[in-house]
Amino acid sequence: MNTDAKNTDAPDVAGLSYEQARDELVRVVQRLEAGGEPLEDSLALWERGEALATRCQEWLDGARERLAAAQAASSDGTGTSAASTTTSTAPTNDSEVTE
Repeated sequence: MNTDAKNTDAPDVAGLSYEQARDELVRVVQRLEAGGEPLEDSLALWERGEALATRCQEWLDGARERLAAAQAASSDGTGTSAASTTTSTAPTNDSEVTE
């Protein structure tokens, strides 16, 4: 069995940036589409892909919220910038540790 498919060495999805999660997701999809993986590896790849897709969606949702907040602030005349409406560019996640 391929250890990459089992993701024993793969980083935790919660710690990935949008670009890292997206790039790994592309590789996972390419491997699944190519076929030839044993069933157990294919299932592990599918599960990893689902987790990566969820992480990407979290990043996109966070970006949408920040844009909406910036638009609301500019439309109500407060002049608050997007940078001052949040302290982090990453989606909040209880499992993430900030330093």
